[in-house]
Amino acid sequence: MTDADPSRVIRVLLVDDQPLVRSGLRVLIADAADLEVVGEAGTGGDAVRLAAELRPDVVLMDIRMPGMDGIEATRLITEGTEDVRILVLTTFDEDDHVYGALRAGASGFAVKDMAVEEILAAIRVVAAGDGLIAPGVTRRLIEDFVRAPGPPVAERALRPVAGITGREREVLTLVGRGRSNGEIAEELFISAATAKAHVSRLFTKLGARDRVQLVITAYEMGLVAPPG
Repeated sequence: MTDADPSRVIRVLLVDDQPLVRSGLRVLIADAADLEVVGEAGTGGDAVRLAAELRPDVVLMDIRMPGMDGIEATRLITEGTEDVRILVLTTFDEDDHVYGALRAGASGFAVKDMAVEEILAAIRVVAAGDGLIAPGVTRRLIEDFVRAPGPPVAERALRPVAGITGREREVLTLVGRGRSNGEIAEELFISAATAKAHVSRLFTKLGARDRVQLVITAYEMGLVAPPG
C-alpha cells in the first residue's frame, strides 16, 4: 500500500436509486477540492457498467435498490475492476447488510445519518486503501462471525497460511484488533516503516484489498477472539 497523493483528486461514482439523494451528495462533494463526482447510477446494473467505463477511485454505493441490489453490484464491481473501491452508504445498518457488503468486497460501510464531514472523510480513507466501518456496527460484524456456520471462532484451529511468517501472523493479529501501523510498531518494538511493510506484504499474500479484509481474515483464522 502506498500513501495517498495529497494533490490527487479522488474520482467518485454515486450510486443511489433516489435522484434527490444523489443530487445532495453531488453538492456536498462539489465543495471538497480533492473530490470529484465523475458519474451517477440509479441501479446496480448501471453501477457495474459505469464502474467499468469510468474506473472511479471510489463508488459510493447504496444497498437497497430495485433489481440488482448494492451488495451484488459491489461483488461484480470488485471482481471486475481491481482498483475500484466501494464505500457502502445506506440508511440500513443491520447485520446482514454489513456482513454481506464487506463479504462482497466493500472497503467500508457508513450510514447516511453520519455528519457530512464524516462521509467525506470516509471517502478519503477508502480511497487511500484503508478500510472503514461506521462506529456502532463493528461489534455486530464481529458477532456475525460467531454466529456463522462452523466451529466458533475461539475453537477454530490456528491454521497455517502459505507464505505467512510468524512475524506477519503477529501483525495480522494486531490488525484484527484494530491497531494502526504506529500502534503495531510500538507493541512489537519495530519501526513504523517495518510495520507498514509487514502489512503491505499481508495485503499481497492474502489477496486483501484493504484492512477490513485483513480484519475478517484474522477472525476467520481464529487469531482474534470476539469480545466476551
